[in-house]
Parts: sequence; structure tokens; C-alpha cells
Amino acid sequence: MSEVKDRGGVAMKPHSSHWGAFRAGWRGEELVVEPHPADPDPSPILQNFPKALRHRARIATPMVRKGWLERGPGPDRMRGRDEFVAVSWDKALDLLAGELARVRDAHGPGAVFGGSYGWSSAGRFHHAQSQVHRFLNTVLGGYVRSVNSYSAGASNVILPHVIGPMDSVAKRNVTWEQVVQHTRLCLSFGGMAVKNSAVASGGVSKHVERPSMKAAAERGCRFVLIGPLRDDLPEEARAEWLQIQPGTDTALMLGMAHTLVTEGLHDTGFLARFCVGYQRFEPYLLGRTDGQPKDAAWAAAICGIPADTIAQLARDAAGTRTLISMAHSLQRAEHGEQPVWMAVVLAAMLGQHGLPGGGFNYALGSIAHYGKRNAAVPIGSLPQGRNTVADFIPVARISDLLLNPGGTYDYNGQQRRYAETRLVYWAGGNPFHHHQDLNRLRRAFAAVDTLVVHETAWTATARHADIVLPCTMTLEREDIGGSPQDDLLIAMHRLAEPYGLARDDHSIFADLAARLGKKQAFTEGRDARGWLRHLYEKTRAAIAARGEPTLSFEEFWEAGELKLPMDEDDGGIVRAFRDDPDGQPLPTPSGKIEIFSDTIDGFGYPDCPGHPTFIPYGDVPGSGAPLWLVANQPATRLHSQLDFGGTSEASKRRGREVMRIHPQDAAARGIAEGDIVRMFNQRGACLAAASLSEALMPGVVQLSTGAWYDPEDPADDKPLCVHGNPNVLTRDAGTSRLAQGCIGQLTTLEVEKFTGNLPPVRAWDPPEG
Repeated sequence: MSEVKDRGGVAMKPHSSHWGAFRAGWRGEELVVEPHPADPDPSPILQNFPKALRHRARIATPMVRKGWLERGPGPDRMRGRDEFVAVSWDKALDLLAGELARVRDAHGPGAVFGGSYGWSSAGRFHHAQSQVHRFLNTVLGGYVRSVNSYSAGASNVILPHVIGPMDSVAKRNVTWEQVVQHTRLCLSFGGMAVKNSAVASGGVSKHVERPSMKAAAERGCRFVLIGPLRDDLPEEARAEWLQIQPGTDTALMLGMAHTLVTEGLHDTGFLARFCVGYQRFEPYLLGRTDGQPKDAAWAAAICGIPADTIAQLARDAAGTRTLISMAHSLQRAEHGEQPVWMAVVLAAMLGQHGLPGGGFNYALGSIAHYGKRNAAVPIGSLPQGRNTVADFIPVARISDLLLNPGGTYDYNGQQRRYAETRLVYWAGGNPFHHHQDLNRLRRAFAAVDTLVVHETAWTATARHADIVLPCTMTLEREDIGGSPQDDLLIAMHRLAEPYGLARDDHSIFADLAARLGKKQAFTEGRDARGWLRHLYEKTRAAIAARGEPTLSFEEFWEAGELKLPMDEDDGGIVRAFRDDPDGQPLPTPSGKIEIFSDTIDGFGYPDCPGHPTFIPYGDVPGSGAPLWLVANQPATRLHSQLDFGGTSEASKRRGREVMRIHPQDAAARGIAEGDIVRMFNQRGACLAAASLSEALMPGVVQLSTGAWYDPEDPADDKPLCVHGNPNVLTRDAGTSRLAQGCIGQLTTLEVEKFTGNLPPVRAWDPPEG
């Protein structure tokens, strides 16, 4: 039965989220949330739900910005500074339908940017990004889209040139089962923080990362954490911590590779049989092309790890089953393509690719569905329709798009042009969380005619919108939760009535489509429950075709979950290539691992040459900004979602996000535990509460992303964020001309004790109007 009783007699119904499957029910006025009983390491983020559900930050009614209502569409610096006017649903949808028709008829669908990047819901149907893209395709004929992700923008582009698509290298390669059984040495660049693997798109029913590392360590697997933060591996891994200067991992790997070659430890047979381009890389490695051997001493001077340690690490890696894992964080920085490429090359020099528990697995531990087996049957998803617009941008180039209409940019061997954008439609995401240089983003949003936002709560994105449509939270609707890397499909029952006048995205788009004469094209005659049946049938039919028992939709909904058959742990395309390199070539231009890429070399990009190269950062600590800032993912929420929830709120001090600083750096600045500090550089400033910690290396401070942007004076062009959003400090530039990925992980800054009158935090208070 889908409804069960907890120990207190509360009727509990199943639901799912990106950070875990769960059951929930009401004890009087209190929502009770319990993780799925099969989850060995459930995430505390689940406890954000009870307080968030009816929080004052929720949006209760459609709102229109006062200036847009009075003056109509057009560029306006008052976005984010203006009051709002409450309107009825009919008026809001009439206004929006009229504006969509105006832009479509006067400028074409290529003048609409369909944003909506973000993890809006674990549901397969009520997924805001899918809903808005389907609407724009079926009703307007298309939109300018974004490609790749903020998390892995550089990897998305470099890996297909070198070894294969990112999903193949991350999701179907080395599994946690293999690590437990086979791995002897795991070199973890950037760590495998369990706060990151707490989440997975589509949901997760079992968090296996912590227990897997514990079991591997107990068997004798040696974990080595290479990074500036000690807690990027859990205690259960019993890891050695090598403190590396941020941004220098490529130099370290080159130093290891040099040791392998000069001591005859590299696998020449593997390089000859399975790779191309090694002979063009080795002269650079040995210094024949530039007069500088990339030996351990050279690497030590750059990365801060002793030369003897680097050389010994190379020897140790050559003598055992070695796995190289790499966190997303390394490529979310300047020249982020290089450490990814060099890690592939280092694993090739060790001859480890394709071995169980060995080789290279991109982003293992970064997300909960990496390192898992794959479902043997498809999981239904909302069809998107056809986009007739060819224009796109790399996802992190949104400000460039809006500020430079008609301008050109390089991307993956192409020179492309930014479209002239009139309307931005955002649903299910918060760019004021994941984008960089927020003062520049504010200017970008001021440049369009109209910004439309669907939101559950008053994020900074909603506050900068012209039309704000209130949406239901996942607990307020029915859906199906499932991931191609999880063995449970979850019936997500409704647990609460909608807040205020909030509606789900599908019903909003259906009414908009009707006003524009396209309702049938959008809905296909189905309501929300009809779509759930339709999506479920794809999975049910595939299970039945295997000759295995399954459930009707009604039986599934009553049971609350469906166990899915899973594929064998076969190592994917990399294992198949190792077993049969001629019959199962890799999907690269050569069919092999590309240590030197003729394709990339042919692009002529000085910031991404034809083989992995150490390219020094341009943004390094110096006068006025002597510290590194690591702006990593939070432990108490997914990105900025439910920042106002109970777990997230409890992690703050004096209402502000907590930053960590080494005691040595704090003492030099007169900063004590719990002090409010001002973090600043040439781009902006924010306040945060200081916590002194030896879990990060001297010279590095850490402030997680996700605290909602809260300008002290929104009228200022460069206001102080009083809540602690690090993206007022980070740089808005691409990783390179190859990928144009996000570089938001690292920047430089100064920190000082804040001694002025402490401004209030108003991030969760509704705006005026």
C-alpha cells in the first residue's frame, strides 16, 4: 500500500526529490518527512520541506512589475528595484499572451530565450524546464536554447573529442561496486564530497557513496584526496590529504606523467594500441618543445606538493589497480578543459582504462547517479516538440547574449553570433544562484523587453521579472519520480494543497496555449494525470516486453513504487573498447583515446591547444585580493532550492551564510569565530559569518553558493549582498574558446571584519507591492 503509518500513527504517502525518495504526512499542522527505508545514508536536506511549504517567501498570486504594467515592454534598469502589482490569473495570462504574440509576430521565435536551467523537480512530468521548452516549441515554433551545464560545461565539450560523451564516462563506466571490489588506489582530484552525491536529477532512492568508500577502505583501498578542502572526502574513506594550490591539478598530473616516462613506468603497449597522439605529447612533457621538462620539481613549485611526494605517487599508481576520479569543480575554472584531458591521459599512461575499478571516471561522487548501474528499461519524459530556431548559447553565456546582441563568440570550432533577444522566459531555475558576476547579470536582464518567471518563491530572479506567475511546489502535485540510474520508480503523491493561487506549470502553459490558439498542440488532449499514465506506459511496456511481471498504472500508484530491472555492470564503451578496440572503437574522431587531438589543434585556440597543457591562471591572489575563494556547492540545500527551509536556515549564523577561513588567515585580519566579515573584490562584496577551520589550507577561504542574493540597497548598481551570495564576487568568463564553460568555482578576494551597523537580511521577505 502506498499509504503507511509511521511510529506516531501518521498516514505517510510516497514522494521523491532530487535529494532522496521519502514518505511524508501530517501530524496536525506539522508535515512529517521520513526518508525511504532502503536508503543507507539519507540526506538531511529532506528536512527543508516542512518549514518551506508555507513560508512567507512563497508567491501567493500573479504579480506584474509596476513599471512594465504602466509603460509596457522595453529595456528598464528598474528591474529588481521596482514594486509589484497583484493581478488576477486572467489578466496576467492575457498580458503575457499578448506580449508573446507581439514578440513572435514582430521578431520571430528567435527573439525568445528559453532559460529555465535548473533542477526544478525530480518529477518526470512536472519538470519546469521540459514544460517551458515544450510550450515554446509547440506554441511559438521554438526559442534560443542553451547547451551544456554550469556543473560540467568544459567536460561536456572536451570529453567527446578525447574519449567519448560525458554521460558514457560518468554514468556507465566505473561503478561503486567495482570500487568496493577492485580499486587499490583512488586518486581523487577535487574529492568526492557526500554533500554533492546527496543529489541526482530525477531522484535517488539509495545513497551508496559513503558506505561504498567505507567498505573499499576497510578492504585496503587507499584514497588520496587532492584538493584545498579536507572534507571533500568523508572520514569513512580514511583519505590522505594532499593540499594543492587551487587551479594547479594539471601541473601535478604532468609531474606524475614525467616520472612515469623517465622511470619507464608508463604502459607503452596500451599507448600504442589504444591511443593516438602520444608521440606528439611526449616532447611537451619532457621539455623538448619549450625547454621546460614537466618534472616533479617543476610541478612542486606550482602546486605546492613536494616533488618527492609527486614522484612517489606516480610510482604507487603504476604498481596497482588505480582509479582517477575528478570532481566537477576542477573544470569550473579557468582552462577547465585541461585537468579533465590530462586525467584521461594519465590513466592511459598507466594502462588502466577499461579495467574494473581502474582508469578514469569523470565526476564519480559528484552526483548520486554517477557510479551506479543503469536501468534496463526507459524512463518516460515529456516530449519537447520541434525547435525551429538554430541559435544557441553555451549555458553560462547568458549575460553575454543579452548585453551583446549580434556579437560573435567562438565555441567548439565554430564562430557563432548572439541572437537579438527581446523576451526571456524562465521557469524552474534561479540564475542569481548559478551565474557569475551578479551585478553584470542585473545589467543584462535590464536590457530585454520582457522577463517572465514561473516561481514558487521570491527568488532574486522573480524580483527582477516583469511578470511573475506563482507555481506549485513538488509536494503540491502528483508526479512520477525516476532516474535511469536508480532501480525504483516512485509514485509521487500530492501531500499538500497549493499555496495561495499557485498553479502547476502545465496548467499555466495550457491556458496560455489556448489564448494563442495552440492548446491541442501543447496538451495533446491530456490533463496532468493523463500525461502520468502516458509516461508510465513507456516503462511498463518495456518491462512487459522482457517477459517480466509489472504493474498497471493504478497498481503502481497504489503500491507507491516499482522495482526496475537493471543492466549488468559492464563498464560501458570504455570496457568494450579495451576488450575489442577494432570491433568496439570509441566515438572519437580516431576511434581511440586522443592524447593529441588533430581536431582541437585545427581550431587554433591558444587557450586550448592540441594536447593537455598547463596554462597558468590569469586571476591569482595578489595585491588587493590575496586569498583564493572556493565557491562550492552547499551541504544544506540543492543549489539555492529551499534556502528558506529548516535545514538550510539552521546552518546560517545571525541569518547569514557561513564562510570558512583558516585560523592563520583569520588571525592576520583580526577575525574571530562568529564574526561577520565583508568579502570583497573589484566586482562586488557580500557579508558572511566567519567560521575558523583547519579543514581548508591557508590562503583559501570557502563560501558555498545558494544563499539568496540580497542587496542592501537595490537602487545601487554595485550593492553589498548582506546574505552571503559568492556570485557577486565570481567572474563571468568562459573556460576557453573551446567550451565557454563556467569558471565560478574559483576567484580571488580580500576579507575583513565588518564593523558597521549590521543590515537586516530580507532575502525571504516578499517585495513591496
